[in-house]
Amino acid sequence: MKTYLDCFPCFLEQALRAARIATDDEKKIKKVLDEVGMMLRNIPLESTPPESGKMIYNKVSEITGNLDPYREIKTESTKKALSLYPSLKSHVEKSNDRLLTAIRIAIAGNVIDFGPNLGFDLEDEIEEVLDKDFAICDYGSFKDRFNEAHEILYIGDNAGECVFDRVLIEEMKKPVIYVVRDVPIINDATYEDAVQAGIDQVATILSSGTDAPGTILKTCSAEFKKIYDSSEFIISKGQGNYEALSNERCPIFFLLKIKCRVIADDIGVGEGEIILKGTE
Repeated sequence: MKTYLDCFPCFLEQALRAARIATDDEKKIKKVLDEVGMMLRNIPLESTPPESGKMIYNKVSEITGNLDPYREIKTESTKKALSLYPSLKSHVEKSNDRLLTAIRIAIAGNVIDFGPNLGFDLEDEIEEVLDKDFAICDYGSFKDRFNEAHEILYIGDNAGECVFDRVLIEEMKKPVIYVVRDVPIINDATYEDAVQAGIDQVATILSSGTDAPGTILKTCSAEFKKIYDSSEFIISKGQGNYEALSNERCPIFFLLKIKCRVIADDIGVGEGEIILKGTE
């Protein structure tokens, strides 16, 4: 996905939010805004939003000296999600289509996003997504591809959301490689966040090698790219991964809730919609 003009004020807003979480030193926060503002003029529309996000959040860390400003927020969101885990499992067990319900639950977890989204109620979100119609639902091709696959490459998104992904992984009952970010950026899941959520009990955890808020392939490790290139079934969670991978033509299924008008317009749906979208 390309960068749209409406992305630029959002980049600046995210920089301000992250800087305020990272420090209460107003001079440092002002410096973040000054330097990010200077950076924006050089961002080409042809780049993906996660490429810009990588530069912006690295600049926040550089100026504030805080390499993981969302650490406490991530830990607490995972604890909250884990407290809901028994009820999430119960929803799956009671449903007529366990796999589809587990997909819905994984999408419900995608609301845990402190980049574009601060205000949300997790319990309300779960109930809404369980009842909501999909704006795009490529479930038939998902099942066909899934039934043929021997192993799943599952590209995760945010900390806390990993618990919801775990529910889907457990329901799929196939070997899964679960992909996390290499180092902290926003509230994206790292190895430690995935372990806190219990992902290590149900999947092999792999770092993508990137420090971007999305799976930008040219910044990923050779190990990840080798696995990615040979994968027969890929699940991609969240907006950042959609932005980075939406032009790919390998067998990817995007699971996300639309929290941004730009992405809504790019896909051709409304804000707030839920998506199960395949690339083929």
